Amino acid sequence: MRHSTPRIVFHGENATSFSNGFGALLGQAADINLLPDRLESAADRQTYAEADIIIGVRFDASLPRPESLRLFHVPGAGYDSVDLNALPPHAMVCNCFGHETAIAEYVMAALLQRYVPLAEADRRLREGDWAYWAGAPERVHGELAGTTIGLLGFGHIAKAIAKRARAFDLKVHVANRSAVDAPALVDQYFPLTEMKAFWGSADAFVVTVPLGAETLGIVGNNAFAAMRDHAVLINVARGPVVDEAALFAALRDRRIGGAVIDAWYRYPSADEPNCSPSNLPFQDLPGLVMTPHMSGWTTGTIKRRQQVIAENVGRRLRGEACFNVVRPA
Repeated sequence: MRHSTPRIVFHGENATSFSNGFGALLGQAADINLLPDRLESAADRQTYAEADIIIGVRFDASLPRPESLRLFHVPGAGYDSVDLNALPPHAMVCNCFGHETAIAEYVMAALLQRYVPLAEADRRLREGDWAYWAGAPERVHGELAGTTIGLLGFGHIAKAIAKRARAFDLKVHVANRSAVDAPALVDQYFPLTEMKAFWGSADAFVVTVPLGAETLGIVGNNAFAAMRDHAVLINVARGPVVDEAALFAALRDRRIGGAVIDAWYRYPSADEPNCSPSNLPFQDLPGLVMTPHMSGWTTGTIKRRQQVIAENVGRRLRGEACFNVVRPA
């Protein structure tokens, strides 16, 4: 059913985060609807089915088929939860980025806290313990400068991390499917046929590749066996890119120096809102910092993504070319 005023649906909690002020950004009249993750009422399912534009993080056959859909916009980079084949063929699919600044800051903060023990120094000094007082070699702490960071993938996120790593005088190594020629940012490139050498080349590694058939479990036992014993793994991609059991064993057996994990294997749902992020007891492991998939979720990310979504919705309604097209109509 076609309406003179375009019907826009923000589906689910994530997508609804981008709805505030969206009409003003769009600059034209629109019927904007906010729907919950679960479409349980007949009215919600009808609203979804009649949408011209849907902003959402997932689509599958369990959802009403929006026959008039012109654009399905993912409010983020990953679209692995969107069944592209289940969407109407005339619907364009787009995604957006805008999270690279936030994630790069998260990565640098994660690295800095391992070398500059501010929190521990504060805690101990409050107890009268001058553990890191300058003047004696046994109280010294390390420096991030001069170490090497390895980036698995070289997309938006990895490029942002490389720029900041350069500012901290880090060496930057990159493993990527396609060749990387960026001498201002990268010291050494490794093709995926030389992963053993890559995993042995750095002090910290950041996983940034999207989840797909080729990347599922790409960081596994072979990777951890090749890493230096003090190496730190940071995952800001998708959980299953890193083999769950292999990561657990590497940390449990102290085969690597530690990990900072922001992407997990289990996530909250309506049935289990406070679930553990894994079926394995990662919370009991040493050398691990656990965060709840927060690295890219900042006020800046929301603002940048909202602007891209509004621009694409306007372009699609006007019949103009869109940005970040995942699947053309």
